[in-house]
Amino acid sequence: MSGTAQIGVTGLAVMGRNLARNFARNGFTVAVHNRTAAKTRALVEEFGSEGTFVPAESAEEFVAALERPRRLVIMVKAGDPTDAVIQEFAPLLEEGDVIIDGGNAHFADTRRREKELRERGIHFVGTGISGGEEGALHGPSIMPGGSAESYASLGPMFEKIAAKAPDGTPCVTHVGPDGAGHFVKMVHNGIEYADMQLIAEAYHLLRAVAGYSPAQIAETFRTWNTGRLDSYLIEITAEVLAHTDAATAKPFVDVVADQAEQKGTGRWTVQIALDLGVPVSGIAEAVFARSLSGHAPLREASRSLPGPAARPLGEDDAGRFADQVEQALYASKIVSYTQGFHQIQAGGDAYDWGIDLGSVAAIWRAGCIIRAAFLDRIREAYDAQHDLPSLLSDKQFAEEIGAAQDDWREVISAAARHGVPTPGFSAALAYYDALRAERLPAALTQAQRDFFGAHTYRRTDREGSFHTLWGGDRSEVRTD
Repeated sequence: MSGTAQIGVTGLAVMGRNLARNFARNGFTVAVHNRTAAKTRALVEEFGSEGTFVPAESAEEFVAALERPRRLVIMVKAGDPTDAVIQEFAPLLEEGDVIIDGGNAHFADTRRREKELRERGIHFVGTGISGGEEGALHGPSIMPGGSAESYASLGPMFEKIAAKAPDGTPCVTHVGPDGAGHFVKMVHNGIEYADMQLIAEAYHLLRAVAGYSPAQIAETFRTWNTGRLDSYLIEITAEVLAHTDAATAKPFVDVVADQAEQKGTGRWTVQIALDLGVPVSGIAEAVFARSLSGHAPLREASRSLPGPAARPLGEDDAGRFADQVEQALYASKIVSYTQGFHQIQAGGDAYDWGIDLGSVAAIWRAGCIIRAAFLDRIREAYDAQHDLPSLLSDKQFAEEIGAAQDDWREVISAAARHGVPTPGFSAALAYYDALRAERLPAALTQAQRDFFGAHTYRRTDREGSFHTLWGGDRSEVRTD
């Protein structure tokens, strides 16, 4: 069966195995390979009826099974394992062949690998794949980078296995050159961190301030999921909160340790935002919230710190407060996406990727973890104005967040009165207020910098850079 497989997948852990099955289910002949041959045999034995698989036990056998141009998907851990697989397979490939990295690689590594393989005539396509194991099997959101030539070869295949948006459009697009696909996937995950943190804060507020039980909050989230907050994360939150632990008969959420873990993509998002000078405060607070939750000794040592003596609200006030929390959650969610899309825009400009933000919003409408109904409106906003400075510059989003702001502020005030931490809600509101402010205290910050470090400043009334002789007669000199 030499040269019969249209695509190959190496790395058959859950994601790789399900992606291979997705290709096979959609009519493609799939070569499959794993470092441990038993996994390859197990996949074919268990799922061979789903399509045509070509098992290979060696790298040479795997490559020989692929038709030209060869398309080889790597589904292994990011970092050194990915480099090791590339080093194993690249010498066996020929000019025009394509290596696709479907893992959560750092985009800088993808740029390096793409450059190195391009010099050898091999296309390297860093591809963000979102949707978890279920998405990999039934239809993920796919974010490929790489050359336009490689996408011409891969695009039709990706379009067939990708999730389909409500209008039937496949959730895949050629994001841009070299590391663009993995960059966009990184920011997707950063928005995911922020989204999850905001939902967790809404839950905490409904429980600690409104006095709702997890089951009541589940019903509240189910109601929200029928409106403008309709999204995958809201949907699964209701399921989690409604679940009862079989061993203890307690709400499941109460038997889960309150220490959230992370795999690094959210942290990368914040680190790269700092490098680009882009404020992603909501994403940063979500990352730090997970970090703080994991510092058990620090939290234990701080339990005796005094706090407010506020009590949960009465039934009528609780219902009104729940409506306010919905407003605060929606407004904060808009800010999170605003920050994420700003970072994608800045990254696209910095690396000359030419990313179409409307297309990014379009491929996130289904398949991925942050899929949500309002992404269609984000797509429409960027399609209508490609140079839209910010989602908050869009008239409809600006009107909605303006209508929500009073309740948003009330919720954050109530959180402070009750001692409920809301770093995500608070950071989102601070960002909103900073953007709309006529003047910021940054003027004082820059004056301080000039005082202690002669870092200069600009004036509001004339052009140029200036320095005040603070240690002398305090006269002003022009420095440019």
